[in-house]
Amino acid sequence: MFRNRPKTLWGALAVILLLCKPSLALDVIVISDLNGSYGSTQYSQRVGAAVSRIIELDPDLVISTGDMVAGQRKPLLSENEVLAMWRSFHSQVSDPLQKAGIPFVVTPGNHDASAYGGFEREREIFAREWRARKPQLNYLDDADYPFFYAFELDGIVFASLDATTLGPLSGGQNQRVADLSDAGNPIVTFSHLPLWPFAQQREKEIIGDPLLERVYQANGVVLHLSGHHHAYFPGWKNGVAYISQACLGGGSRKLIGEQNRSEHSVTQLTFAADATFSVQALKAPDFRLSVENETLPRQIRSPKAILQRLDLISP
Repeated sequence: MFRNRPKTLWGALAVILLLCKPSLALDVIVISDLNGSYGSTQYSQRVGAAVSRIIELDPDLVISTGDMVAGQRKPLLSENEVLAMWRSFHSQVSDPLQKAGIPFVVTPGNHDASAYGGFEREREIFAREWRARKPQLNYLDDADYPFFYAFELDGIVFASLDATTLGPLSGGQNQRVADLSDAGNPIVTFSHLPLWPFAQQREKEIIGDPLLERVYQANGVVLHLSGHHHAYFPGWKNGVAYISQACLGGGSRKLIGEQNRSEHSVTQLTFAADATFSVQALKAPDFRLSVENETLPRQIRSPKAILQRLDLISP
């Protein structure tokens, strides 16, 4: 209901989280880590409930930060088994969103399309599945869709990073992110692995590249969305927001330093015309109530980074 709005004007304070919801300009919902056990074609009831709520909210865009199916293990699944998982995912998620007219974009998770050796078939199937479902958007770089690609929507550039292996991005992705700054618009990146750690027992499962952080700072990246750590936290470091998504499937995790597991949720972002955005996590079972910021730690501290909670950052 908010499609085809005027372009958003962004300034230096674009990553400040607003405590009050601003005048609506662009609504985006992020989902992540929906899969179940290895090879499963079954999804939690949370997935269906989340999709129904998303359709009710009618956002301008839905982003998946990966792990939509349950591959990447040996013995390898057959092609028919992988295809069956994708048919189930599309039936539960992709098809209802498409029928509702909501653009749905994805980035590969390690269980969808691992770039490690031995999983080439799963990666090829991922490419076929999503090339056939490529939404009609204003693409700026789509030569490698659905792995690395970028598009512009209402004055914001969104870029999918191909991050299914630990460590720095491959294939010249850092430079391709930098090249997106030529348009002069704020950039939002999304990937499966996070740049910095969020969750316990996944501290080393990150991109962890200071060079990518410098690329972000120098080229107008205001926000990085990630999955894989199965825990919600809206963080900030050196002028860039980093938001980790909770999972919708199994395996909810504890944030670093915390005793309780993260609640299952989807993330709602609202970008306003005054160069700011708000963020909230809508939690299961019905995705109507929000995770309260006060229940989250004030910071996530690891040897790699200190991430301040976003709502505590002063303008």
